[in-house]
Amino acid sequence: MENQTEVSDFILLGLTNLKGLKHFLFPFFLLLYMANVLGNGAIIVMIVAEPRLHTPMYFFLGNLSSLDICFSTVAVPKMLSGFLSKNQTISFAGCLAQLHFFHLLGSSEAMLLAVMAYDRYVAICNPLRYRLVMSPQTCLLLAAATWSIGFLHALMSTVMICRLHFCGPNLVYHFFCDIKPLLSLACSSTHLNLTLLNIDAGVLGLSSFILTLFSSIYIISFLLLKVHSQESRRKAFSTCASHLTVVFLFYMPSISNYMISFPGFPSERDMIPTLIYCIITPVLNPLIYTLKNKEVKSTLKKFLNRKLFPERM
Repeated sequence: MENQTEVSDFILLGLTNLKGLKHFLFPFFLLLYMANVLGNGAIIVMIVAEPRLHTPMYFFLGNLSSLDICFSTVAVPKMLSGFLSKNQTISFAGCLAQLHFFHLLGSSEAMLLAVMAYDRYVAICNPLRYRLVMSPQTCLLLAAATWSIGFLHALMSTVMICRLHFCGPNLVYHFFCDIKPLLSLACSSTHLNLTLLNIDAGVLGLSSFILTLFSSIYIISFLLLKVHSQESRRKAFSTCASHLTVVFLFYMPSISNYMISFPGFPSERDMIPTLIYCIITPVLNPLIYTLKNKEVKSTLKKFLNRKLFPERM
């Protein structure tokens, strides 16, 4: 495909131009990013190191933590550097790479949340067949499918941006290279891009969200009608509540950001949903899954005691 782009680089305008506000936002988002890496990294280490956590549920949770770290890493370090510099320039190739990996990881996470909802459905509603249905081979296949679908989605988005003609200006009204800000800078027609963006967001995002929601509704109905043990209900409800919280924190802002796409310069409110699912949600995920999970909390205590007080072990 011939690249007709005349613009060789873009300037990311970031969240704000106010110098005083930048000095406040830099340490704030740096702490959030560090909390994301440390929290999700701790979950990955625990799942790998503790044989008791080698189950489908924690396998997918480890994938989610890996995605959260990578997802934020695509956009946040560049945003942080923008707080320290006057002009934040990114090459056209770097912009495309950022766009590609952001959508690869974001769409993979959307699919993974649907897979995790299916895993909970099988575990709660068909516990006797759980080991057969969610075998190691099936888990690997589902994980590979989520990454593959994410790659194809990101590839389509990147190719569709490559076909556009950029002749200036090169000011991106965002803190990273996303589709909507780039479409507003294109000199050629973006009608096909907007159409495909709406279709893709509807098929990929909305369908996985609906699948996740219906799985949770079915699980809740099953618990209320067929499970009589209060302890079993409490444990299952706790798991569902954690997963639903993560689902709404991720899907609601992302769907609102991509389901309604229109030409024109993006406003500051377009950045708010991105901040939520790119920075805030990855920080909250470890807390949501650990605060209500006795297995993870006990493993974390055991792991910390082993590292801090090795003579007691």
